[in-house]
Amino acid sequence: MVNKENRKLIREKKHRRVRNRFSGTAQRPRLAVYRSNKHIYAQIIDDEAHVTLAAAGTVEKEIAEAIEHTDDIAAAEKIGEVIAQRAAEKGITEVVFDRGGYIYQGKIAALAEAARKAGLQF
Repeated sequence: MVNKENRKLIREKKHRRVRNRFSGTAQRPRLAVYRSNKHIYAQIIDDEAHVTLAAAGTVEKEIAEAIEHTDDIAAAEKIGEVIAQRAAEKGITEVVFDRGGYIYQGKIAALAEAARKAGLQF
């Protein structure tokens, strides 16, 4: 019988491997993405100072009212726009993209492309 780890553990292992390669600095913080079954979240993190510089998620009231569903590609695009706007307010233009162990397609890719269009460079 094949004994396979559950998907969450596999994703967390991938995320640890990716995180060993880079971290956010004050000059180039990390844009971390988390996706649950119902919501999408993004944070811009300075790993050296252990500080979250900006954050956005579909659980926020003003974002949830602007979108129809909180768990689709349109929601991911909205989060990408909002996080890029909040980063620009803080003077952040360059980030390192941390896909969180998720495959770069669908919601994750849509969030990244929307953030790029809104002005973030990575």
